[in-house]
Amino acid sequence: MPLLLSRRLLPLLMTQMLGAVVDNLFKNALVVLVLFRAGQGGAPMLVALAGGLFILHYVLFSSLAGQVAERWDKGRLILLAKTCEIALMALAAAGFLLHMVPLLFAVLFGLGTQAAFFGPLKYGILPFHLRETELVAGNGLMEAGTFLGILFGTLAGSALFALPHGPRIVSVAGFVLSACGILAAAFVPRAPSRTPDRPVRLAVARESARLLRDARANRPVWLAILGVSWFWAIGAAILTELPTLVHDTLHAVPGVFSMMLAVFAVGTGLGSILCARLLHGRVTPRIVPFAALALTVFLFDFGRTAARAGPLADIGLVLHSASGWHMLIDLLLLSIGGGLYSVPLYAMMQERSGATEKARMVAANNLLNAAAMVASALAVAVLIRHGDTPASILCIWAIANLAVALWIGSATRRFPA
Repeated sequence: MPLLLSRRLLPLLMTQMLGAVVDNLFKNALVVLVLFRAGQGGAPMLVALAGGLFILHYVLFSSLAGQVAERWDKGRLILLAKTCEIALMALAAAGFLLHMVPLLFAVLFGLGTQAAFFGPLKYGILPFHLRETELVAGNGLMEAGTFLGILFGTLAGSALFALPHGPRIVSVAGFVLSACGILAAAFVPRAPSRTPDRPVRLAVARESARLLRDARANRPVWLAILGVSWFWAIGAAILTELPTLVHDTLHAVPGVFSMMLAVFAVGTGLGSILCARLLHGRVTPRIVPFAALALTVFLFDFGRTAARAGPLADIGLVLHSASGWHMLIDLLLLSIGGGLYSVPLYAMMQERSGATEKARMVAANNLLNAAAMVASALAVAVLIRHGDTPASILCIWAIANLAVALWIGSATRRFPA
């Protein structure tokens, strides 16, 4: 609690949470607008384009973002990033009120670019202000706050946009939340650069290759990055298949998906916070293999239970069904395992990076995460084309995760904890 309320963490945590709310509020409002405006067949293509834009900015800007974060004061850059966000929300308001879909997609790309630059800043500044024994707790609180922000923004985006005068309400909400984010960012302590004379190179392909090469040279950091990237790959697969499973397998209303998403977000937050208590502040990957095994067990059981559950058309039927409770408990334990899995890896990435390389290593992580999500989407597409159901796809991912869990267990024994 003292750490949570300290200026070293609370302003950054509030900045991150509000940013997650704004991003997901906008994205989901945009999806609703697209589905209603392009209902003649263009909607799926536009939604797919939105997903592609979410990945593209990490590929284009991660290497530059890492260099910028190491070159200038991270605290001031965080404030600048939030200032850009409120400008984007002003453009978003114009796009929503005038129903200008191209402008809204430009805003989506701008928010993605802002997120690509913000990632190395928020994770790179944590080791600057937190002691080593506070890193796991700090990362856990950041992870919990992020998922709660994602949940709130996701639910609010579609719900508010569907109201009378929805575009106006979403526009005002986005602008106000961004203004609150600027206020929080103003209290983030400064973090002057340790390498103010480092040149910033703009060649994307060359610098991305250099970034990954530098990350591979630090084995503990590279293993952490690989582990986090796998987490993003399997998480992307779960969140891709979950709405389809709710619709096609359970034949349920969207509210059931919202409930499952809420359980997933709360579980991840609980796992992230629990991680600090289990590790007692130590930066070690010792619980990661066990968390990975938990992912396998509960994801496989969730998929198998969903396949046998039969129709559960609404929230009431889910809550009055043994299969419904079985799935919700699986999803909660699965997401708790996700929090226990990811937080130690983020902390290890920060703690074992060089003093002048922490933000660049976060940028390398973001770059590899993007590649992992693309590979995940392709793998899911292949399984769908093969005729696999959403439940069977989740079970296949669970089996693949078992192999990864065994590899993680072997890899983490080869360097000191």
